[in-house]
Amino acid sequence: MTDVELRQLRYFVAVAEELNFGRAADRLLIAGPSLSQQIKALERDLGVRLFDRDRRSVALTPAGAALLPHTRALLERADDLRRRAGRLAGSEAVRLGYVNWLPADLTSRTAGVAQVHVDAWVAPSHTQAARVADGSLDLAVCWVRDADLKRHGLRARLLGADRLYAVSTGTDTGDVRARDTSVLLDDDTNSWSSWNDYAEQLAHDTGARVVPISDGGITGPAFFDHVRRSRRPVVNSPKGQTTSLPSDLVRREIAEPSVHWTWSLVWRESETRTAVLAAVDALCDGVGDLGVRALDAWLPEGDPHR
Repeated sequence: MTDVELRQLRYFVAVAEELNFGRAADRLLIAGPSLSQQIKALERDLGVRLFDRDRRSVALTPAGAALLPHTRALLERADDLRRRAGRLAGSEAVRLGYVNWLPADLTSRTAGVAQVHVDAWVAPSHTQAARVADGSLDLAVCWVRDADLKRHGLRARLLGADRLYAVSTGTDTGDVRARDTSVLLDDDTNSWSSWNDYAEQLAHDTGARVVPISDGGITGPAFFDHVRRSRRPVVNSPKGQTTSLPSDLVRREIAEPSVHWTWSLVWRESETRTAVLAAVDALCDGVGDLGVRALDAWLPEGDPHR
């Protein structure tokens, strides 16, 4: 049995199905004499005769008929093993969407398990979560709440987190209490739905002051203009975390509590593809709590990592 090859077993199945060496050889794209020799070698290695054959006909022997279903099952398992190995080798494509942040080492962490293609459409969190739910994406890095996961049939694991800070005029760079900050809410709910929900909960829980705006100034130059007009430090959104500040503004850490924004990796509850699930593990295993479960950390109610 140690010399039996899967190739020979495939030859056996082909001959058994065709009951004709010529047709089986054509199907397998090999020469007839070579096929006959391989079947003889298989019979020798197995120690049984698989076919009764003469110049006019080919028939399975009782031993051949008994072994045929087991051979088919073995080949199916071998094919399944090959598919799984291919996925683990990173041959299967996985589509990933995001909002504005991705791990810097995403490619190296997933290279061994899947070909992760980052979708070019950068969209708000609620849009990317919905795209995973409808199958447009396999994974997304976005901000979600428990209610979003339940509504869309998704699961989530913690992938990243930002500790938000405030931006202020003046020269004081000391910590500022959350209740002494302002937080902007934009009336463009299509673009800023997730941020508005977060900001409203932050104001409710900490006493921060809500400032309604209508100019898209959650980020960019318009945000800095709002800071200049404000008498309070203004909470910076996750989309502005890495933006350089103008020379007339300063960064101040938010305390009592420290304010955190989480980035979840989300996928469908019904997902069964090995490459997708392996990519989730490759990206999220070992991430830790990223400080979001510290005693002084604040996350909004309904955050899946709270």
